[in-house]
This record gives sequence, C-alpha cells and structure tokens, in this order.
Amino acid sequence: MSKKYLLVIEDDDTVRNLYRAALDSAGYEVLTAADGQAGLALLAEHEIALVLCDECMSPMSGHEFLKQSQARLKHPPVLMISGYANVRLAVEAMRDGAVDYLTKPVTTDELIKAVESHIVPEPAESADDSGMVAIASSSKERLVLARRAAVTDATVLITGPSGSGKEVMARFVHAQSARAAASFVAINCAAIPATMLEATLFGYEKGAFTHAVQATPGKFEQAQGGTLLLDEISEMSLELQAKLLRVLQEREVERLGARNMIKLDLRIIATSNRDLAAAVRDGRFREDLYFRLSVFPLRMESLA
Repeated sequence: MSKKYLLVIEDDDTVRNLYRAALDSAGYEVLTAADGQAGLALLAEHEIALVLCDECMSPMSGHEFLKQSQARLKHPPVLMISGYANVRLAVEAMRDGAVDYLTKPVTTDELIKAVESHIVPEPAESADDSGMVAIASSSKERLVLARRAAVTDATVLITGPSGSGKEVMARFVHAQSARAAASFVAINCAAIPATMLEATLFGYEKGAFTHAVQATPGKFEQAQGGTLLLDEISEMSLELQAKLLRVLQEREVERLGARNMIKLDLRIIATSNRDLAAAVRDGRFREDLYFRLSVFPLRMESLA
C-alpha cells in the first residue's frame, strides 16, 4: 500500500511551517503547498489522507480548491481553516464537502485533535455494526457523508419525507460518533403541545408554573455528553425557535424559573419532513436558525 500524507495548504509561510512542525512532531507525514493550484497538483501525485486548507488565499481560494478537489473521482476529506468566524462560510464549506471548519488562531492541540478526528479507516463493506445496509449508490454516498458528520461535533440537519428513515440515520450518526456510549435523547416537536414544548426542552424549577411540583431537567440536560434529536423541528413556533437559537449559540440552557445557566456538552441533530428553505422564505422558520442547524445537511429519499 502506498504511503498516505497529510496535505497542508496555507499561503502564510509562518503559519504553514507551524502547522507542519506540529503535525511532524505528532508523527504524521506532511506535504505542504502555498496555494490551491499547487495543492491540486500534489493531490494528483500522492495518496492524501486529509487536507488542511486555508479559506482565504489567492488566486485560488480555499473554497474553490475544496470544490475542485471534491469533483475528483478519488478525493480526500478536506478540513477548512479560516481567520473569520463566519457561520455562512462554514455552512457553505460543509455543504460542498468539508468535514470540519476551524477558526484561527488554531492551537497545536486543536490542530492535532481535529486531524485525529478525521483520520479514520474506510469501511470495507457497505454494512456496519449499526445494522445500516446501503444498496443503491446514493445510499452508500449518504452513509459516507453520515460517517463524516459523525466524526465531528457538527450539528446535523436530516430532511426527507415521512417514513424515509430520518431517525434511523440520526441514531446511526450517534452510534458512529465519539459520543456513542452516552445518551441518545429524542423529542418529537410535533407531538408535544406548544405550551409544554419549552418546558420539556429546557426543564423547569419547582413552582415555575402551575403543576410544577418538583424541579425537572429538560431534554438538553438529559442528553448531556451525548446527542439530542429534535424531530420535526419545522413544527416549532417562531418564539421557541428564537430561544433555541440562543441555546445553540451560547451552548448553555436555563430552566424555566431558574436564575443560573447550565453549560451544555452535546451534539444536536434536527429532522424535518418539510422544505425548510421554503419555510424560511415564507417566514415560518428563522433563517439564522436554519443556518445554525444545517452545518451538515443530509437528505433522505423515500423508501417507497
């Protein structure tokens, strides 16, 4: 088997050399390029296990390198690095195939941890320990994308018609992730009355409302360390969407009737059987929440 390398593409000489030194010291074989075009040439010449690519370069941007590299028949995973914490850029990069998106400055520990997260062996078969079996080529591609999502902590949005296996896919992502040993907690946003959904999600303190006879943790707390599935999130009210957005931004939650915030450590997966982009255009779903949720989108097909 031919030797596989990490490829670092960075136009800043100092940063490029720092990344190379850190990865060399961690035991990786590293190739470097000062621009996207040189990076594409190295892709053609070597077996590359993972690419770390700066976003802001010229004449070819990191995003253009990403799109051209993903168009190749055999393409390695690409981890994008940017000097700007821009949600839209991150969403676009993940949609175009990036496995992760880091924001500078990136410490040595963060760099090595990110690389370790994405250097994973390719499965030999289409079936795996989770019981997922892919027959159609589109299904196999979807599983590959799901595995890419699983090795990151990215928020995943799974869309598709009812009965297409959205929750099964969500459980697959959880089972393939580093959080697999922790809880998988699911809540159907369409099945709980709007007046109770907020309390169910966030939890509440004793006396927070009528019949709140004891303090109760919400679904966010129950999923600590693991994964929270927000099933049929499109049915959530705009008012509650705003509160959910804040939780996703701050990574903390406050129980109803409480005065202290609870830090969160979990992955969010959301599902919907509706066209959320259309819901955004119609004013029924918040655009900022849509972008927060769709960092790693997966589209399921009808099983019929």
